[in-house]
Amino acid sequence: MKILIVGGNSSIGKALKSVLSKNYEVITAGRTNCDSYINLEDPITEIKIPDYVDIVINAVAHFGGQTGKLIYEAENINVLGLLKLCEVSYNASVKHFISISSIFSFLKEDAQQYSIYSISKRHAEEVIKEFCRTYSLPLTILRPGQVYGNVLDFKSKQPFLYHIISQAAKGLDINLYGSNDAKRNFIHIDDLTQIIEKVIEQTTLGSFDCLYMHDVTYSQIAKAAYSVFNKKGNINFIKDKPDIPDNIFEKDFSLYEKIDFYPEISIEKGIKKIAGTSQIL
Repeated sequence: MKILIVGGNSSIGKALKSVLSKNYEVITAGRTNCDSYINLEDPITEIKIPDYVDIVINAVAHFGGQTGKLIYEAENINVLGLLKLCEVSYNASVKHFISISSIFSFLKEDAQQYSIYSISKRHAEEVIKEFCRTYSLPLTILRPGQVYGNVLDFKSKQPFLYHIISQAAKGLDINLYGSNDAKRNFIHIDDLTQIIEKVIEQTTLGSFDCLYMHDVTYSQIAKAAYSVFNKKGNINFIKDKPDIPDNIFEKDFSLYEKIDFYPEISIEKGIKKIAGTSQIL
């Protein structure tokens, strides 16, 4: 079986290649440092995928920003680019299309992290569902929570998580704004890649959330990090600063029931993995 990972130079794309290459022929595609060139901003006539690809995995994501240019680029790549990739895949007789979305696609307008990224991810899901339904292209949409791992690529996406871990590793105090012990849901990349591998093995179709089993507060993360590094420090709530709001979602584990796999890496286990990678800290 031949698998094409579009966005092969992304943090998720690189992790997927490492795992899937053990059992499949894997080709990466992207704008740089990949086996094949694909730029989702190009006209559809210029987007080519290699011959005889069985599965296409989209790991491309534009995170947007607050300028008009970045808003346009996020919508153009995350929505229209993905739609072009679906059409090219259909024309190439691809048997299974897998798109990595985000749990942030569920964010409401009043959420702190609501942005063009979350908006475009929701738009993308709606658009490719309609395309794949119309043309009978087998589709899986996966919505991970906040993804982290023990390679440097993840630090820029989850800077406060790695700041907490770094402070704990040095035995320094950790300051949390406000009085709310904010909740988050982090899923380790090793769990996510196993989930995707099982989705491929079982041709599991549909739209699914990919969250860790339990939410975690920032103070729990800090305590776990101090324990992993065998260091001591204070966790201080700076109450004259605005509260950090929770950012959690309803749990739906229907995917895990279908593939008979549940995420296994707790935040403490994840920090232990990071602890062996000093360049992150």
